[in-house]
Amino acid sequence: MSDDLRHQSRALTEGPSRAPARAMLKAIGFDDGDLHRPLVGVAHCWIGTMPCNFNHRRLAGEVAEGIRASGGTPIELNTIAVSDGVAMGTEGMKASLVSREIIADSIELVARGHLFDALVTVSGCDKTIPGTVMALLRLDIPGLMLYSGSIAPGSFEGRDVTIQDVFEAVGAHAAGRMTNERLHALESVACPGEGACGGQFTANTMATAFEAMGISPADSSSVPAAEGQKNNVAFRCGELIMELLRHDIRPRQIITRASIENAIAAICATGGSTNAVLHLLAIAHEAGVPLDIDDFDEISRRTPLLADLKPWGRYTAIDMYRAGGIRLLTKRLLEAGILHPDALTVTGKSIGEEARRATETPGQDVIHPNSDPIQPTGGLVILKGNLAPEGCVVKVTGHEHSHHEGPARVFDREEDAFAAVQAGHIQPNDVVVIRYEGPRGGPGMREMLGVTSALVGSGLGDSVALLTDGRFSGATRGLMAGHVAPEAAAGGGIAALREGDIVVFDVESRRLDVKLSDAEIAARLQGWRAPEPRYTTGVMAKYARSVSSASQGAVTI
Repeated sequence: MSDDLRHQSRALTEGPSRAPARAMLKAIGFDDGDLHRPLVGVAHCWIGTMPCNFNHRRLAGEVAEGIRASGGTPIELNTIAVSDGVAMGTEGMKASLVSREIIADSIELVARGHLFDALVTVSGCDKTIPGTVMALLRLDIPGLMLYSGSIAPGSFEGRDVTIQDVFEAVGAHAAGRMTNERLHALESVACPGEGACGGQFTANTMATAFEAMGISPADSSSVPAAEGQKNNVAFRCGELIMELLRHDIRPRQIITRASIENAIAAICATGGSTNAVLHLLAIAHEAGVPLDIDDFDEISRRTPLLADLKPWGRYTAIDMYRAGGIRLLTKRLLEAGILHPDALTVTGKSIGEEARRATETPGQDVIHPNSDPIQPTGGLVILKGNLAPEGCVVKVTGHEHSHHEGPARVFDREEDAFAAVQAGHIQPNDVVVIRYEGPRGGPGMREMLGVTSALVGSGLGDSVALLTDGRFSGATRGLMAGHVAPEAAAGGGIAALREGDIVVFDVESRRLDVKLSDAEIAARLQGWRAPEPRYTTGVMAKYARSVSSASQGAVTI
């Protein structure tokens, strides 16, 4: 390996003046040979709080072996993660979105501080995936992201189950439709091992997006966490990063407007998580690529829904892997004329070249052909109106009603809304409003899976609607509008709502409105005062002071 590839690390390790640095590195096992090779970071998110990232140490070791075999010196580092599934419904959930920025910041800082020549990031749970890619873009050294894979489904009473079933079972239990014993039996089998949540929830949605975007290698993301082949995928990523370094291929060459549009199309075609809007806006911000929230709606209108995946469909991410994986999905998009085929990927091939190599399992019905879409348009819709002038996000997969008009049931925090659902105080036709849960107001923009699942579990999923300036889990289903912007804490229209106001969802017209005049909304807001910040010190206070609107990706600026 030529010293020419030590584009950055040479300044750290070369020459008499760097003897102290070399001495420190030799103390932990590096030798002269190691320090004459390119230094390649292997950043992962192992943590003992969740199954999603539990295989990261093992995968990081395989990546490191691939780097060594290809002439580089791997340096392992790890960052934080916050489990949405564990923290959901508690004050701890406010830390989740904040963690995305800290993941990106911490990887960036270590890589800058130690002058890495290239970087592999290993991600697993929801915020680690965009957070690691944000870091790659900031650094813009040769890099790629490896998704650590989906969990296997559990088995309960003869059917496949995921964590979504447990959340919905809580609502069924509260409504008297499930016993303590069955709930306990379900929770004990729903998550059988390592890996991220098994449906097309946020983790698998973002993994799909980033493979379609080209920053993850083709056929890497679909391989499940516990599959033996995942080790081989990780080793290959170690080899691949050295190829990227040799050819000086960098993330900003890969993440372009065209590749971001490919990612959005993949999300729409799989009925993916609404969180993807937030995360891809943040990715575009880091890449310096113009992207607007309305672009998601425009791409969704021309993209058919093809993959029959949970939370609204029948299958899990592992079923999609067995059917042909993300590569097969990109082939469908290519055949439909939706994919930008010339976009570069980290394999050195274009996404079109990778898509053409897809193989399909005979008889599979997870990924539909273009001639038989589940619905003719994609799963993401952007609504605007007097309640969301900057927009909000709704996931539509053909199972929701497209028009809803009902009285607002207004709650100023998630816990109060959840208690009302559990107590049976929400009635058919109601519109549940949860506010002051936005990026600034929460702070941290909590997900509302506890509330939405409780509504479904109690039998109200098809008869009520919900809107919030917070977020939804990728496991959410039903007529639910998230990311309402401007948020309540910023004086958005949602702050003017009162109990009983009539709220109208009109998906076809892309509108979310309250039946009040502009003058009445303005008059109510005239007397409105923002609540006192919940946090006045520490990371949450800093985040609240620096975070942008959800319509801009909730990035810190």
